Amino acid sequence: MSSFWQGRSVLITGHTGFKGAWLSLMLARQGAKLRGLSLAPEEASLFRAARLHDLIPGDICDLRDRAGLAAMFEGYRPDVVFHLAAQPLVRQSYVDPVATWDSNVTGTLNMLELLRSLNAGHQAASPMIVVVATTDKVYAPVSGRHAFVEGDQLGGHDPYSASKAATELLVASHRQSFLEQENIRIATARAGNVIGGGDWAEDRIVPDIVRAVASGEPLHLRYPQAVRPWQHVLDPLAGYMTLAESMAQNTVDPSDMALPSVNFGPGAEAEKSVADLVDVARQTYADAALDVRIDTAATWSETGRLCLSSAMANQRLGWAPRWGFQDCVEKTLSWYADVQRGADPRTVSNQQIDQFEAAA
Repeated sequence: MSSFWQGRSVLITGHTGFKGAWLSLMLARQGAKLRGLSLAPEEASLFRAARLHDLIPGDICDLRDRAGLAAMFEGYRPDVVFHLAAQPLVRQSYVDPVATWDSNVTGTLNMLELLRSLNAGHQAASPMIVVVATTDKVYAPVSGRHAFVEGDQLGGHDPYSASKAATELLVASHRQSFLEQENIRIATARAGNVIGGGDWAEDRIVPDIVRAVASGEPLHLRYPQAVRPWQHVLDPLAGYMTLAESMAQNTVDPSDMALPSVNFGPGAEAEKSVADLVDVARQTYADAALDVRIDTAATWSETGRLCLSSAMANQRLGWAPRWGFQDCVEKTLSWYADVQRGADPRTVSNQQIDQFEAAA
């Protein structure tokens, strides 16, 4: 971490979400002046558990409300924007595809238009920096052991993946049409299969494991042999911060990249199956009888193997993951175990950030 963030004005959309809460903690420690924009936090969330209301002043607003956004942010110009707000769940995208497309595409469009209006009339010496988080699922599925690179074809079969691929196209269009001429630099960051403490979302493997252990109920898996690039939430977030800093300091300009999008994924050793992750959980919760059931009622397909090449992030940004698969899973599960034993969630989170920074 560097002194870059000290006193820097930073807007985080989706600050009440899982990634947004961790990013708020990381940036606050670096002295950034934070402001959030999000829906109200879920009752079960890291944001509430860690009492982050006093850390990041937030505006509660739906990004689909363009008029409300304009009124709320009049006169404000952030130095850096991290756009994390989204409908992030694959299964939910099947339940409500209209809301998924509306949130992920229209919400992003409204945010970009808001930033254009906030930047208008400011003769700032430095550009506004924007990092839009998408997902590793923006790529068109292929068979075999292919590691996706930034220039691969975009696609997506499910509404979530397709809406995020469309978000990539939207950002690219706005960059070419407006933002480059308006002193706004923007890049997309692609990461997925992120785990970490404080995630209680439905249909995510680690929260499902934690709930199964706590309740004694069976753990239901859809595709136990699906291979994913598991990574701790702090790794891609550190990548987002490094990307923003590099763009601001002209060490990396998106126009100099092969594409103004960057993959942030773990090393090959972290490409493990869902069943492998559950095996580590069994070791961690050795005293719990984790009863695993295969859910044969799943009605949609999932990519059998998904992994990213992070060569660009490594070569252009000097970024590399700090925690391997075993550390990633153990740090995540220990967070829940410590909190369940009565530890303060913010304290546990900050301790893990200390450990992460020490691993650099």
